[in-house]
Amino acid sequence: MVPRQPPKSRSELICVALRSAILERALQPGMKLPEDSLGERFGTSRTIVRQALERLAAEGLVELRHNRGAAVAMPSLEEAQDLFELRAQIEDLVIMRLAAGLTAEQEAALEAHIAREEEAQSGPEPISIRLATEFHILMADLTGSPVLARYVNEVAYRCGLTLSQFARPHSTVCGIQEHRDILAALKSGDVVRAQDIARTHLEAVSARAQFKGAEINGYSYLDALEPYASGVRNSG
Repeated sequence: MVPRQPPKSRSELICVALRSAILERALQPGMKLPEDSLGERFGTSRTIVRQALERLAAEGLVELRHNRGAAVAMPSLEEAQDLFELRAQIEDLVIMRLAAGLTAEQEAALEAHIAREEEAQSGPEPISIRLATEFHILMADLTGSPVLARYVNEVAYRCGLTLSQFARPHSTVCGIQEHRDILAALKSGDVVRAQDIARTHLEAVSARAQFKGAEINGYSYLDALEPYASGVRNSG
């Protein structure tokens, strides 16, 4: 059964917007995230913005620096290697849970997400990276386990940050097909095959990372955030 999500609070909406902006490279590693400027951009208080930043810091996408405010995180090669290995091990558990009895509702949710990936594959690569990351997060959410969902969320988004900033260009077609192969194995209840496909998939994704240092544009304003912020402001 697909877990039903309660309506998102203002801070959660801001968290979603900032997360997308980071993973889609609108906000780059090292870029400062001043609470007052973000509050003005999102049309809300600094307190609400701070809550969103604290959530993103827990996910590893933002660094909260004492007396210097928040900034987009700058992951290292060593962190990325450990994160991808940890992620593969956690996802083994996720797959085991789902393959034990994938429901029609769970299958439909995964099919719908893959369809979104296919629609986005001709667009900007960072959006495809975000959607690919969120496929794995969706699998964890569908287990109904808050523990698995929490840890896959945190690890997967951190991996997504490293890829959105440092990975070399690639075709998204391969990744989408691997997601379809994982889903097919889940439907058949073949735990070992689904785990093997997922681990090979994550190893290939990790191998694309080229940590030669990211360019940090010295933004002194947050105009790049406007497409993400406007949706939150207009949500009422």
